[in-house]
Amino acid sequence: MKTRVPALMAAAVAALALAIGSSLAWAQAYPAKPIRMIVPISAGGGTDAMGRLIAQRLGDQMGVSIFVDNRPGAGTVIGTELVARAAPDGYTLMTVAPEFVINPGLRKLPYDPIKDFTVITQLTSGQYYLSTHPSVPVKTTREFIALAKARPGQVTFGSSGNGSANHLAGVLFQHMTGTRLVHVPYKGAGPAGAALIGGQIDFMFSNIASAIPYVKAGKLRVIAATGDKRSAVSPEVPTVAESGVPGFVVTGFYLLMAPAGIPREVLSRLHAESVKALQSATFKETLASLGLDPVGTSPEQASAFVQAEIAKWGPVIKAAGAQTD
Repeated sequence: MKTRVPALMAAAVAALALAIGSSLAWAQAYPAKPIRMIVPISAGGGTDAMGRLIAQRLGDQMGVSIFVDNRPGAGTVIGTELVARAAPDGYTLMTVAPEFVINPGLRKLPYDPIKDFTVITQLTSGQYYLSTHPSVPVKTTREFIALAKARPGQVTFGSSGNGSANHLAGVLFQHMTGTRLVHVPYKGAGPAGAALIGGQIDFMFSNIASAIPYVKAGKLRVIAATGDKRSAVSPEVPTVAESGVPGFVVTGFYLLMAPAGIPREVLSRLHAESVKALQSATFKETLASLGLDPVGTSPEQASAFVQAEIAKWGPVIKAAGAQTD
């Protein structure tokens, strides 16, 4: 026994050294091939824009190609499920918006929003514009509410899909203002925005990132913003809450995620690279021009945020009577 114990200890030390060596080798080798960034909406919306921005930045920093793969459908569920089922090796990532935390309150999901994903970080925070087509004869929230009440069941609003954040914002607005609006879902914010610009729908809760160019071009009119305070990018635009609907606050965010179970070393690398990107002066300027604030929380903080948002939206969805149609 005296000779066997040291032998067992030596074997254990050797195994530990091998494990550590393999772990370090994995971390040093990653990324060794192109990375896929799933965006669970169609091209052209705010989530797509954020996905492409962070993919480009991370790819440049890590010296690897990160290609964006748009997988729209079912209120982002189709693309999100692809990530839940993907290999947890760090080569499949996903950029998501509030739909991720809203969906659990709206529909039965083919994945667990907590157990099946690793939240790498919260990338940004922001808010939405209540934007109308210029032909709609209103310029303030109060005028808009009066118009909607005068035309019950006639004023239309678009969204990026049933159960999307801007769908739920519209339902909540309807609930809090006593209006009766008509929801028109599209397969992504891009098609919905195009419909608004074309005058096919009356209004939409638009992502600031996608709305700003059209507002500047005079193709959209901004009535209000949805934050608890005015947006730094457009301080002249009042909030919905201060314009006659007290308590109405809908804020947006973008998260960077991966399948559950990715190696800790890879998670640490992706988080560090994300924070580095968000702290870049040029990247901050780009985000500011889109009405977004950089965040960069730890994986633990980001995971807690997701759980808190899911818990928050559930009762709101139930109280507002929101449905996926």
